[in-house]
Amino acid sequence: MIGDSLTQSGGIATLQNLILKYASSDIQFQQIATHDEGSVIYRATVFIKAIGLLVWTLLRGKTDIVHIHISDGGSILRKLIIVLITLMFGKPILMHSHGSVFHINYSKLPKWGQQIIGGIFSKTDGWIALTSFWRDFYITNLGLEENRVFILFNPTELPMELPPRINSPQVKIVFLGRVGKRKGTFDLIEAFGKLPDHLKNSSKLFIAGNGELEQARELVEKLNLTEQITLLGLIGAEQRDALLATADVFVLPTYNEGLPLALMEAMGWGLPVITTPVSGIPDIVKAGKNGLLVNPGNSQELSEAMQLLIENEDLRLLLGKSGRETVASLDVKSFCRRLNEIYDQVLENNNSLMSLAKQK
Repeated sequence: MIGDSLTQSGGIATLQNLILKYASSDIQFQQIATHDEGSVIYRATVFIKAIGLLVWTLLRGKTDIVHIHISDGGSILRKLIIVLITLMFGKPILMHSHGSVFHINYSKLPKWGQQIIGGIFSKTDGWIALTSFWRDFYITNLGLEENRVFILFNPTELPMELPPRINSPQVKIVFLGRVGKRKGTFDLIEAFGKLPDHLKNSSKLFIAGNGELEQARELVEKLNLTEQITLLGLIGAEQRDALLATADVFVLPTYNEGLPLALMEAMGWGLPVITTPVSGIPDIVKAGKNGLLVNPGNSQELSEAMQLLIENEDLRLLLGKSGRETVASLDVKSFCRRLNEIYDQVLENNNSLMSLAKQK
């Protein structure tokens, strides 16, 4: 399994750790990190070492499937190289796409660049898309065969017990994700600032994640919200769970997504969510049923949605309960069972290709 370093805080690393933790004991994984945070030289060193380890592993002849996680930007180039190397050894390849702006980056490429990407990726044996939106995009633009593209929602590790969340003396609103424009962090800060004073004083916003923290801090100070908004920075898994356990509302006003794990985790904790109808999110969040949807970039809509949930405990509890029921079927154990089925299908696809090649 090829992807980010397992020590990173992003969604790919989180998912890989869940797979390694819950996968069937019949499957033996070797994880190879092609990317880690650090200087340009360090990142290049990590990738070069990953190529060496991949080649050594494939030469040993004990690999059945190469499961490759792909995102945006530099991840595309790295994974093109990984796919080409794996194809040289004739090993089955399963791509697992996570990129939130893959479609935007792809559209900016010249025609010949798009043809190269499609030509290489179309030779893979299977492709996991997070939602129907992404499945349609990859089939249409990369020339993938429909029967080789699988929809597999990101999983969630469901907590066994949920806090009651009734009679909260102060409504606790939580944001988890990379702090910056794409995730809508600055819109969220501005929207919180638009709340009536009595609601700002009876609620508190916690923002957890790395990224453009200084810019966020400056905006908080500019709007005189230092008493109501806390920037936590990067937090670990235990801190994250503790934050979600004590929260009342989860907000992710994002502009582009695959299918955010943070959103799934919040719903698993029984939290009402406020998010945006972008990419694959509408496949999970239904407006007024298990969450609230606002247009990305519309801080007024976002402020009104927060006001609605701050003032209405019954609605918070109802949406949170429905959200928990929605993601119950997306438990990580069910995810791993479905992943095993996809592995079997990928092996079958590869065997079919090999048989056709021999006949020719």
